[in-house]
Amino acid sequence: MKRNSLTFIIGLLLLLVFVFMLFFFQVRQTEIALVTRFGKPTRSINVDPERPDPGLHFKLPWPIERVQYFDKRIQDFDGKFEETLTQDHYPILISVYAGWVISDATLFRNRFDGSVARAETQLESLIFSEKKEVVGNQPFSHFISTDAKELKFTEIEQQILAKVQPLARANYGIDVQFLGIKRLGLPEAITQNVFDRMKAERQRVVQVRQAEGENQARDIRSDADLTRTRILAGADARVKEIQGQAEAEVSASLKVFEENPELAIFLLKVDALGAAAKEHSTLILDQRTPPFDLLDGAAKGVTNFTLPNPGKK
Repeated sequence: MKRNSLTFIIGLLLLLVFVFMLFFFQVRQTEIALVTRFGKPTRSINVDPERPDPGLHFKLPWPIERVQYFDKRIQDFDGKFEETLTQDHYPILISVYAGWVISDATLFRNRFDGSVARAETQLESLIFSEKKEVVGNQPFSHFISTDAKELKFTEIEQQILAKVQPLARANYGIDVQFLGIKRLGLPEAITQNVFDRMKAERQRVVQVRQAEGENQARDIRSDADLTRTRILAGADARVKEIQGQAEAEVSASLKVFEENPELAIFLLKVDALGAAAKEHSTLILDQRTPPFDLLDGAAKGVTNFTLPNPGKK
């Protein structure tokens, strides 16, 4: 009896689990659930990570209703390295990358039957078309230039994204969240021409900078010459002033010497004698030779004679 009761309980539990699986389903935060009734979509359930739907979701049992799950995480897309012409007819090679998510599960299912690979094939065609149009409206210098101010990568990426987003959302049920240029290159046939053009542009910049430098050097030399002339003029004026003062003092001294010429001759001899006695030396000469005749006079008429020291006033 106990054995039959245990079997009945286990069977009942299994039946409840089976009924539960037929009538209820759960959606993860990384998924979008699409409920179809007899193959036609009826509702889409997209769980918000910040405000998830509470509890389980009800559905009618198969084959009446069926749940199809889609991955709502960001899908990476890498485009091909393809050649495109710029506005001034220069060929360049560009590849772009993008990140997209499913925004409309019903439209995505109807267009691609839930296949991510088929969706990326259509997205690649769309991105190539819009990329070609945007690049065709841009000059070559917006991609490759010696002047960093001419490069417009961010603006070009935003323009391509602005064209792709509404078309992908309306036609494919996907939302392209970001897009950027991954690689940029030049065909081998025009690489040398582009390098020559860049060298010529750089040479023009060098010439402009050299001309600016020469102008600045010319201004600096002109300012230096003007300053030197001003300083020399000031120095000459000061020299003339000092010479004038010296001549005035000499004139005053001459007046004194004119009144007493013997005193003037004596002072000149004393100065000359002091200059000759600066060095420790032995002199053999005639005492009558000026200014040494003072020594002869000192020996005859003066008991103590001290040579004047020219260093003391």
